[in-house]
This record gives sequence, C-alpha cells and structure tokens, in this order.
Amino acid sequence: AVSGARPGARLEDYEEYVKRLTNLEEIAKSFEGVVAAFAFQAGREIRVAVDPGKIDDSSATLLAKKIKEKIEKELTYPGQIKVTVIRELRATETAK
Repeated sequence: AVSGARPGARLEDYEEYVKRLTNLEEIAKSFEGVVAAFAFQAGREIRVAVDPGKIDDSSATLLAKKIKEKIEKELTYPGQIKVTVIRELRATETAK
C-alpha cells in the first residue's frame, strides 16, 4: 500500500495524462496578461510566460498565487505542482 501510494507508482491512461496537462495549461492561460503556459515534468511543474507591459513584478507574484489556487480548486493530481511565472523584458536596437 505504501509503494502504490507514491506519485507515479500506478499506471495512468495516456488520454487522462494528456487531458490533465492540457487542463493545467488552460487554467494558466485563462488569466489576463498570460502569453503562454507550458507543463513540464509530467505535470509537476508549469511555467507561465506573461506580457511585461501588462504584468509588473508584484502582479507576477500575485498571479502565481492565483494560478495555484485555481489549480487546487479545479484539478485532481498526484503530488505537488510548482507554478513559475516568467516576466522578461528585452530591449533591442539595431545600429545601421
């Protein structure tokens, strides 16, 4: 019983696995300012890229918390899911 209770010990249907990853990404994409969301490590981590013009540093922290809370409410998952919000601003100029 102890061995079977650990995350990843039991076989999961492929369709259920893909559905869980898709749902995880869709939850993150449902928030305003989110550009892209990617699930990694078999759904144990999600990285969320945001528009730096719409989301500032303090809002990024708040967004990560909101995504975490929505995941806890709407999904069932083994173990834990790490939510990482990435906000990056790049400025590029070309000299001619």
